Amino acid sequence: MGRPRAIIAPSVLACDLSNLTGECKRVIDAKCDWLHLDVMDGHFVPNLTFGHPVVTHLRKNCPDAFLDCHLMVSKPAQWVPEFKKAGADNITFHIESEMPEGGAPALIKMIKDLGMKCGVSLKPKTPVEDILDICGDVDMVLIMTVEPGFGGQKFMPDMMAKVSKIRELYSDLNIQVDGGLGPSTIETAAAAGSNVIVAGSSVYGSDDPALVIQQLRDAIDKE
Repeated sequence: MGRPRAIIAPSVLACDLSNLTGECKRVIDAKCDWLHLDVMDGHFVPNLTFGHPVVTHLRKNCPDAFLDCHLMVSKPAQWVPEFKKAGADNITFHIESEMPEGGAPALIKMIKDLGMKCGVSLKPKTPVEDILDICGDVDMVLIMTVEPGFGGQKFMPDMMAKVSKIRELYSDLNIQVDGGLGPSTIETAAAAGSNVIVAGSSVYGSDDPALVIQQLRDAIDKE
């Protein structure tokens, strides 16, 4: 099988959070595929964002959106049931976080048994070998191209070696990249084999988010 289709997932952390529903509808109207929600607990990463109550209200106001929840939290298993109730479609956990009894396979099973898609993520300093044994069990791998915690950082091109390694082994797996993605960096990410693009500032900061989303999509689909 070939590489999966392009999926563009604007990160709502970059939007005007005082107008969350309006900002999400703006990128939905601009033909994005998913909404990427960065959940940070102030412990696993040095920032605090929002939790499942925000997801609950976003689900109510954007009922057809695919809600891609990236849990940058110390104990992801603790929050999985709450995010299911809130309406999450995908939960991505960090391999560096505290695992429940049974390890990462148990957490993957918990997420999937609740009917959600499951992803696993790596911080930049974590070797890709740490997740290769579970890549076949998840729906997506997220390679962080910045240090998680804050938006607006510069893209780290040396992370593309991880993307290439996973794409070589798993041709039909969704591979997501997150951090510093926009028209100036998408070619590098696309060439390495990524197909799910998290873009924050480049989309929400544009006067024409539909054009940026299309540029990102075209770069992936031409590979």
